[in-house]
Parts: sequence; structure tokens; C-alpha cells
Amino acid sequence: MAHLRGDEKRRYVAEMFARISPRYDLMNSLMTGGMHHRWKRATARLTAGSAVGPALDVATGTGDLAFALAACPNVTEVVGVDLLDEMLSIANRRRTSGRSNGKTIQFVRGDALGLPFPNASFIGATAGFSLRNMPDVPSAIREMARVVAPGGRITTLELTPMAPGVASGLGRFYFHRLVPLMGQLIAGDRTAYTYLPDSVDYFLTADGLADVFRKAGLVDVGYRRLGFGGVALHFGDRPA
Repeated sequence: MAHLRGDEKRRYVAEMFARISPRYDLMNSLMTGGMHHRWKRATARLTAGSAVGPALDVATGTGDLAFALAACPNVTEVVGVDLLDEMLSIANRRRTSGRSNGKTIQFVRGDALGLPFPNASFIGATAGFSLRNMPDVPSAIREMARVVAPGGRITTLELTPMAPGVASGLGRFYFHRLVPLMGQLIAGDRTAYTYLPDSVDYFLTADGLADVFRKAGLVDVGYRRLGFGGVALHFGDRPA
């Protein structure tokens, strides 16, 4: 199913994430050994930079990156947007349990390909582990750039294909053999956790995603590899 495109992909992904939402956070922590929290904190700090103002998390899911943005001292408030009510419900429960760092955090329903915000509304915008599931990645990056003020930063945190080698071979064994088994045992959904690693094979390389950033008009584009090379943190600035 990782080869799906357009509306067919949108429907499949929405149904899948709605099913796995109750065990989504637990599976993320198990799959990454808890490292995804560190990666998200680093992404939030890079996104916020030194500008002061509100920040946006696109396809926020259960809100991890939104809460990490709220922990940045110069971020005054955070908006997390997602298509799925199931994910937003969990994010809102987490917000009321004291994860907001004293900041205003709003979780709203919306589409990454048509963000419900005016131009230049935020000092920065980020998306974590969600681009692979979007039917039109260039449009998503352009929308993030549109709602960020000049001089602001767009970042994405995403699994990415690795160059052939020992690390790549071990990673493929882990994600294609062990992760589906974990998904079956813990989330009760082997199909979803077969799709997720398979989707990496159909996704852009790190260099390819950097080109998408540049074509969206962003400058000072680059990326850092994390997680033994299987995760890429991309960044680019909207021209001042």
C-alpha cells in the first residue's frame, strides 16, 4: 500500500492512523528506543531559532513536536494542525495534563495541503514523520513556507532511504521484519506497521527532499542525519 498516490493514499493513511492512534506514542518510543523525543526537541529548537512569536506544527498527531516547540523560550504560542480527530483528541488530553509549559497551545483540524492560516502567521513551522504519508509533498512544503513570516524557518523530521551498506541492511531488517511483528503484538495492527517501513522505500532521498525545499523558494537549505543515518532533519528559511 506504500505505493498509493493522491486521494487513495489520503484515505488509506487516515484510516490507518485512526486505527493505531491509541498505541501510536508507545510504538514510536519502542521503535526508536525513545530517541524520537530527543530528535523532536532538536527539531523544535532549530525551528524556533531566535525569533519571537507563534510557531506551527503540521500533521501534529498526538502533539509531540507542538509540546517541544512550546518548551522553546522565544515561542509565545503554538498551533498544531492535523486531519484526524482521533489524534487531536489525544493531543488535547495531553495538553490538559500539563505539557504546555505555560504556553497557549491550540490543536485544530486542518489539511497540510491547504493550511487554514493567513500568510506569514508564524515564526516557524515544522512537520515530524508525516511527509511520507502526504499525497503531495511539494505542496505541503509550499504551504508551510506560505504561512511562515519572512526570515522564518521550515523544518521536517523524516525517515529517509539510506545508501546501501551495512547500516542500511541492518536498518531494513529491523524496520521490515521486527517492526511489523511489534505492531502486531503491541498495536494489534501488523498491516499498519508494514506500511510505515515500506513507505520509506517510496520516499524521496535526503538530497531529493532538500531540492523540494529549494523549489519552494526556501534558502539556506540543508539537512542533518540522525538515528544512525535513517532519519533526516531538513531545514530551510523563507527569504527575508
